[in-house]
Formats: sequence, structure tokens, C-alpha cells
Amino acid sequence: MNPENKKQDSEGSSNTSALAQLSSSSLALSPEEEVFQSNNGEPDTMKRAAAAKRIERYFYQLTDGCGNENCSNKFCASSGKAPSLKPNQAAVLALELFKEDSPLCEYHPAKIPRTQEAGDLTPESFVSSLSNVIESASSSEKKVPSASSELEVGESLTPTTSSNTPTTKTQTKTTSPSVSDKDCTNKPYNASSSTKKKYLTEKILHDILETCKETNSYSALRASLYQVFSEPECLYQSFLKSDSEPAKSELYPNLKKEEVRELEGEMEKDQDSVAVGKGEIESCSDYLAVDIASLRRAYKELSSVPASEFEDAFVRALLTLADQISIDLQMCGKCGNSCNLDMLVQVFVIVFEIPMLERCEYLETALPKLCTVASLLPLAAQSRLARVWARHSKPRLKNILEALQQLVSSKVVMGTFTSEYFVQDDEAITAATKVMKILYFANLLAGELDSPELREEDLSDCPISEDSLFYGFISAKRGCTCPADKDPLGEELNIDVLDARTPFIPFSEFYNEPLSDVVEMDKDFANYKSSKESSGSGLVFGMTSKKFSFMHYSFILTPATKTLGLYYDNRIRMYSERRISLLRTVVGTPTNPYLRLKVRRDHIIKDALVELEMIAAENPKNLKKQLVVEFEGEQGIDEGGVSKEFFQLIVEEIFNPDYGMFTLQPETRTMWFNTTSFESDAQFTLIGIVLGLAIYNNVILDVHFPMVVYRKLMGKKGTYYDLEDFNKSLYSGLKSMLDHEDDDMQDTFMQTFRICYEDAFGSVLHHDLKENGDQIYVNQINKKEFVDLYSDFLLNTSVDKQFKAFRRGFEMVTDESPLHLLFRPEEVEQLICGSKSFNMNELEEATEYDGGYTSETQIIKDFWEIVHALPLESQRKLLQFATGSDRVPVGGLSKLKLIIARNGCDSDRLPTAHTCFNVILLPEYSSKEKLNDRLIKAINYSKGFGML
Repeated sequence: MNPENKKQDSEGSSNTSALAQLSSSSLALSPEEEVFQSNNGEPDTMKRAAAAKRIERYFYQLTDGCGNENCSNKFCASSGKAPSLKPNQAAVLALELFKEDSPLCEYHPAKIPRTQEAGDLTPESFVSSLSNVIESASSSEKKVPSASSELEVGESLTPTTSSNTPTTKTQTKTTSPSVSDKDCTNKPYNASSSTKKKYLTEKILHDILETCKETNSYSALRASLYQVFSEPECLYQSFLKSDSEPAKSELYPNLKKEEVRELEGEMEKDQDSVAVGKGEIESCSDYLAVDIASLRRAYKELSSVPASEFEDAFVRALLTLADQISIDLQMCGKCGNSCNLDMLVQVFVIVFEIPMLERCEYLETALPKLCTVASLLPLAAQSRLARVWARHSKPRLKNILEALQQLVSSKVVMGTFTSEYFVQDDEAITAATKVMKILYFANLLAGELDSPELREEDLSDCPISEDSLFYGFISAKRGCTCPADKDPLGEELNIDVLDARTPFIPFSEFYNEPLSDVVEMDKDFANYKSSKESSGSGLVFGMTSKKFSFMHYSFILTPATKTLGLYYDNRIRMYSERRISLLRTVVGTPTNPYLRLKVRRDHIIKDALVELEMIAAENPKNLKKQLVVEFEGEQGIDEGGVSKEFFQLIVEEIFNPDYGMFTLQPETRTMWFNTTSFESDAQFTLIGIVLGLAIYNNVILDVHFPMVVYRKLMGKKGTYYDLEDFNKSLYSGLKSMLDHEDDDMQDTFMQTFRICYEDAFGSVLHHDLKENGDQIYVNQINKKEFVDLYSDFLLNTSVDKQFKAFRRGFEMVTDESPLHLLFRPEEVEQLICGSKSFNMNELEEATEYDGGYTSETQIIKDFWEIVHALPLESQRKLLQFATGSDRVPVGGLSKLKLIIARNGCDSDRLPTAHTCFNVILLPEYSSKEKLNDRLIKAINYSKGFGML
């Protein structure tokens, strides 16, 4: 056989294979998918493949014939009876013959490559033809469209031609590339495809809309939307800027022309010398080729059209688009090829700019499918999408967030969750949450960010004195590294939530309360632990784990719900310590299963710190046992209430300025570290342990730190902006210095780089921010440096020794907990200090009754009338009396489960309380006046514990 014939046969076979594959794909992704579904409503892959093959045979029978000269089939080109059809018309008729189950000729010749004239059907145009069929099926007209009625949509002509074959708009010679099962090197979404591709621009869409309005028929609009928005490559070529290459001034805004040319030359050398390896993702900048302004104008004009005219076709196109991308991503992963990052990002930017996504028609079908595909994006694509959103789509961020929140809320409200089907199993909810995380980081990038250099250094690398009490423990701990919960997307972007000074959208708008109310945190915590164990065996952050946990997406959960996740983690550690103690008892080395402290009320600081010092020095892991406190000479059994009072008393003593470890900031009424304290590092470490124990044992404290303390605890240094809630007067003065633009700064402020401040004893101290600081005056050039150095000294350098010891003690208790994963610094303040909202109406609504009382009982009505009339201080005393703490739990008083139980009939006894269980024992007094008298006495004289 002639070698050229062999080559042609091979190419023809490849062309047939490609066409069959594409037709099968188009059928599988077609909005008319129900044609190929099985009886139970589920798509049947084998039936779709068979149907695609049969339609392909009809198509070639109409265009090429069966090869039998005596053929009598009127729908076969060999019979001479079949009409002469354009390829698109043949595709339409092929699908009609398939629906009618028309007979096929027995003999079908092998197909060979042939020169294609303009308008001939290629594999890609066959897919487009099928979409025309769908459009015609939805139209009232049942006739086959003529060639003159073909849609006028933009075409991108990028043919592959030989050097001696001219290419024009009316004639293009192409040869379909051969495709081998063993050759998987072709990239999906190849923008240099050798076929015609449809695309849209603002002008093309405008012309289509004008034509539709003139003819009073929107079939052309529906067809164009489906053709472009159902194909990733078509959408990729749509709504582009007039110059597809980025403007140099946009890429390098701070460089001169000469520097730009030099940098571009170096980049070209780098691109020549560096190749993207197999399986790697091609990275690029946050430049976007899409003309966002033009795209939004086009969407706005499209929105002026009645939704009923195009909505169905638009939704079907988006569903097809999602399926196409999903299949290509899977093929890309299986073949180990790199993905076109520009394609993926650009398509999702265009899609999420659609203003109609918030409508129920899109929320129910299209948006969940798009979120599912977006959640499968490679990490580099997610990173780039976050950067592009932050730079180009700021006005749309809130709208996208609202659409995603509506999707999650609607699925939660309408969903039915059981003991076997949890909210974590709903794919639409989890996919939307994953996309929301990309948006979350875009929100950080779009806001005001501090430098990553401001993150505090790891304490494991900090030097510690050998004579320190905790030297042995900390030195041993440096040898073992506990993997921290790092978000891979944050690491890819090199940002952390701690870097966010002011996000573009407030963090609170990412909370989803319906989801937070229904998520079962015990199940979610189990999924979190499972994914964490998987990450220890090579997986990262649970992203490849099949079990989904909202703890990895904590931005969507309210602080009250996240507190439950931390509670389960702490309780499991406590139970683990009990089991270890039991095993040691069995083998003959018994240990106390609890962290037991016995203290005297009059010497609570001395007793507590001495015992904690001994425990921490002997075995710091004992700090992670459940705390049990006993007051000497009192009979109270600690089931939680005694511990609450212990923490309250010890905090009052420790933060007393007379104790000398902390000073009071008079303007903000907050506590700060004493820079000249005579206490040792161990004392500050023990204070940090107390704070960590409070979190670990779910106790709220009455402490008043400025927010910068919580930011530093979470790992970020203090900055000038933190002075606002630390020292408002100083912040205002420094701000006026920064805002001053005149040249008379030296005469106006008379400030040098030597500063003065007062210590705890009222003495004035001086400090040079730079060498010979008293000789350097602040001017317009160095004022920013002065402000930064001043802030750094006050918030970091001057208290470095004390704070590192304090933080070290805090992390001795919380180092293995998911605290950093779940909470931002503002939420840590709520976790430690409780909510600032004090609403007794919430407490009344959440209160339960026992012993015969109900909300309609007269004494209960009198009780709440008295409580609401009390001043705030007395209301806090009542809360202290009933629960052992006057602090409001995270989420407000509605999260506090208070029980009022009947304690006998009328008597002269005072009300009593079980603070461990939040129970008030209230006798049924004969009058409201007597109830008021007994209740006031009870809450004013409530210190101490006894046995009833």
C-alpha cells in the first residue's frame, strides 16, 4: 500500500475517533440529556455512547453515503434521493433520524480525510451543530434551519495551514490531528486550535439584541449564549480587551520605560531556560485579558431583556460549561498534563460576573454545578483567581459572597439531614464553601494588608535562660515538631488572616448562621481529626480527604459554633489523659487523672502559682488534664462552678496594679505589661498558663487587654494602627504627624528620635529610637520611620521579655489545640472575655423550668419583672450567682442554658444555686415583695460554697 494512503487511512481513522469522542461528549453534556437517560432517571454512560455512535452514522450516511450504488434509502447520499445538505443541516437531520429510529444502511465505509470547504463540519462544529439542534428543539418552528438562518456570532480563525496554502475568511484548509490512546500530551483548552471558535463581544451581543428586538424573536440570542457559554474555549476568547497583551504600564506601574525593557529581556531569557514540568501548573500574574467594564455593560444590556427569553438556554449553557471543565480537569489529572491557568481563571471570572446568579433559577442548578467545578481547580488556579478577583472584581466581591451565602442557606433550610446524612455530605454546600474560601482570601488581598514580616517569630527558636523554671520542658519540645494547621491557599498566596488590617468586606459577613445552627460539631470534629491524620500520612490540610470538615473553613462558622469545635478537642484530650492515668494505675504507677488545685481564698495567688509551678516543672502535660479546684475549708465539689470562681478571684488579684505585673492604661482602661516589673519570667509564664487553662476548661475571664495582646498571642507584632485602642491620645498625635504635609514639621512638632515615657511608679524614662536620637529631628522624609519605630518600641521591644514568657505559658496549654485554625484575634477576645452584649431578654427566652414551674407561673413572671428592673451591676451579680461568672458566653446570653427549679413552698430561705449546672433553686414565695427581698440578699452575699 502507498505510504501516503496509509497515512491518510490513519488520519481518517483518527478523525473518526475524535468526532465520535466529541459527539459523545456533547451528548453527555447536552441540556437535552434526558433523551439518553435510563428509566430510573440516571444518565447511562453506555447508552449515551451508543447513541452518539448511532447519530454519527446517520450524519455520515447523509453526507458521504454508504458506498452502495444500489442503495434505496432516501436518507443516504449514495441513493441519490437524499437532499443536498449543509453540515449543520445534516447534523440537525441526523438527530431527528435518531429520534425516529430510522433505518441505517448496513454498510458504512471507512472515512478518509477530505479537504473542508468553508462551512464544512469539523468535530468541534459538530458539537456546535448539536447545540443548534437543541435551540431549534426549544423553538416553535420544527423545520430544519437554512444556511441563511445561521447565527452571526464572532468567529476566531486560528487554522493550522501549510506554508503554501493561503488562508482566507471564506476558505480554510485544515486537517484534523491524529489522536492516539497512548498519546495524552494534548492540553485541554488549547487556544491555538485548528478550528473555528465562536466568541462574543459587547458589540456582537448588542447587534444580536438589536436584531432580536427588530424581528421580535430571541432564538438567535438563545443560540449565541448557548454556543459561547457552553464551551470553555469560546468563552475564553470572548469579551477580550482590544489589546490582548497586557499594557506595560499596567504590569510595571512603578518602573521607567528603560527598566521595563530590561526586565522584559530578563524574563524572556528565563522563559527560554525554564520549562513547565509534567503535572505542574503554569503560573502567571494577576493580569486579566477580559475587558471587565465592557463585560459588565454587556451583562447590563442583557439584563434589560425579559429573562424568560433567554434564561433557560443560559442556565443550560452554564451546566454544559461546568461539565466540560470538569471532564477536562479530570483528563488533565489522569494524563499528568498542565492546565491552562489563563483559561480556567478567565472563564470563572466571566461566569461569576453574571449579575443574575443570585436569582433562584441559577441558585438551584447552575451555581451549585459551577461551584463544584471551581472547587476542583488546582491550587495555583485558585490562587490566581483570588488575585484576579481582588484586583479586577472588587465591586462584585460582595455580590458573589451574597450569592454563595444564599446558596448555602437555601440548601441548609430545604435540606433534610439525618444521623446518616450530615450537612457535610451535601456537595452543593461544601462546594460553595470551598469557593467562598477563594473569595475569602480575595477579600483579604482587596483590603489593607500588613507585611508578612510582622508575624511573630516561632517561640521554639527564641533563647531561654538555662536557670528558667521551664528550660527543660521547652528544650525537649524543640526536638519534636507538631505540624501546624496551615491553609495551603494562604501559603500559596503568602498571606494570613493576621496580615489583614482591614478586609474589603467585614469578616462578620462571611458567617452563615443557618449553617452554624445545623452543623453537628462533634461529627465535624471527627472529620477534622480524620483529615488531619490523613495529612500526617502525606495529604495536605484535608483537601484530598473524602471527609469534609467546616473547621478547615472556619470563616463561615459563627464564634459560638467554633467554640464547640474547640470544646470537643479539649474534652477529648482530657479523656485521653484519664485513660493514660488509668493504665498507669493498672501497671502499678498510679497518677492523678485530674489537674487538682487546693487553694486558700486569702492566699489564692501564692497557692495557685506555687502548685502550677510544681506541676509544670514536673510534667507540663498534666496541665492538659481537667481542672478541679478545691477551696480549703469549703465543701463545694467542683463540677465547673468552683473553677469559674477560682479564675475570677485569681484574675482580680493578678491584674491588680498593686501586684506590679501589669499597669492600667487610664484612657482606655486596659491592662498592659509592666516594662519595669521585678517579677521573673516564670511568673509571667504562669500567668500565661492561667489564661490558657481558662480557654482549655471553657471558662470566661474578666480581663481587659487591648486587642494588640490577642494579635500578639496569635502571632503578629504590634503596629502603629494597634495604638488606637491602646493609647488613643498617642495614636491621634502620631496620625496628625503623618497627615501633616507642610515643610514646617520640625518647627511645629519639635520632635526628635528620643522619646520619653512613664513607668509603673510614675518615673519619666527616655529611650533613643536610633543612635544619637536626640540629635535627629523628625521631618517629612523620616516621619514614617519615626512612627514605626515608636510603635514598635511601645508594643514590642519594651515588653519583649515579659510578653514572650507570657505567650510561652499560654502555648504550653493551647499548643496542640486548633485555636489558631478556628479563631481570629477578635474572636479569641470573645473566647476569653465573653460577649459584650448583655441582653436579659435573651436569657429569659432561653431559660428552662423544672419542678413544676413554667413560664406562666406567677412567681416566674414576678421573677423576670424584678430582674429586668435591676441595674446592670445587679444583673451581673445575678449571673454570677447562678453560673459562677458574670461574663456573657460567646454568642450572647441565648447560648446560656439557665434552669429555674422549684425548691419547695413559701419559706424564709434564700434562693440557692448550683453554679456547676446553672440551676437556680427558687422557693415559691407568697408575694412579689418577699421574692424581691430574698433575691437581692442572695445575689449580694453569694461568695463561698457549701453542701445542701
